[in-house]
Amino acid sequence: MELRTMRYFLAVAREENMTRAAELLHVTQPTLSKQIQALEDELGKKLFVRHSFSIELTEEGMLLRKRAEDLVSMADKIAGEFAALDDVTGGDVYLGLAESYQIRSLARQIKRFKQTYPGLRYHITSGDTEQVTEKLDKGLLDFAALADEPNTAKYNYLPFPAGDVWGVVMPDGHDLARKEAVTVDDLAGLPLFCSEQGWANDIPRWCGERMDELHLEGSFRLAYNGSLFVKEGLGLLLTFDHLIDTSRGSGLVFRPLSPRLETRIYLVWKKYQVFSPIAERFLESVQKEMNAR
Repeated sequence: MELRTMRYFLAVAREENMTRAAELLHVTQPTLSKQIQALEDELGKKLFVRHSFSIELTEEGMLLRKRAEDLVSMADKIAGEFAALDDVTGGDVYLGLAESYQIRSLARQIKRFKQTYPGLRYHITSGDTEQVTEKLDKGLLDFAALADEPNTAKYNYLPFPAGDVWGVVMPDGHDLARKEAVTVDDLAGLPLFCSEQGWANDIPRWCGERMDELHLEGSFRLAYNGSLFVKEGLGLLLTFDHLIDTSRGSGLVFRPLSPRLETRIYLVWKKYQVFSPIAERFLESVQKEMNAR
């Protein structure tokens, strides 16, 4: 099973058409068809269902697509790291980031770092802890910013300067908008939106044994999407402060939870990680900046 074959397979999966995929890959259609057939024979599974004018992945093909994407990403990352060994001005850094206004401080550090290393290329993946740590563990990311306590057996970490404050985003005309803070009593029985991670880990810390009184209407990985549902009157959004525009005229307001609930953000990386030169310099820069605060 060659890396080139994985690239061929991914092109066909993406285009859902053998002719278009062959054109993009600059190979003939018979050559591409032969490669895909050989891959199916090697795995002993059908990867595509052929139709008159298109093809689609089988269940086995969808499984291979996920694995192939990881393999190709890793190969590209390795190639980039070796290409950058002699480049003292740049290279690639891969980061997975949780949603937090504190990511702004990381962006500022990247901006300053890029002034010293103008050849820096940074690649950002957004997601919750499960999503980004999966990529971190596979070696597809150098660093991850987590809204969760890091597993100290697996990761080294740096805490961001402050915690993110939880609260409720609601329409500015909602009854609770008149309050300065929102309690469990206020939210009991109301339709609520929240991230799966926050609902499982953070909100129980706040309401304790009264968790059963809260109703999860739906979950969102991105707070912005949740805010659109709030605007349509479908429920209230539990999220961090500063993630959603609640300025005058936005139609939304943010009210903190009472008692106060905070979640710390951490920059983590794998223990015993062997970094590329640029990633190592970047970590040194971030450590110096955060330790100075």
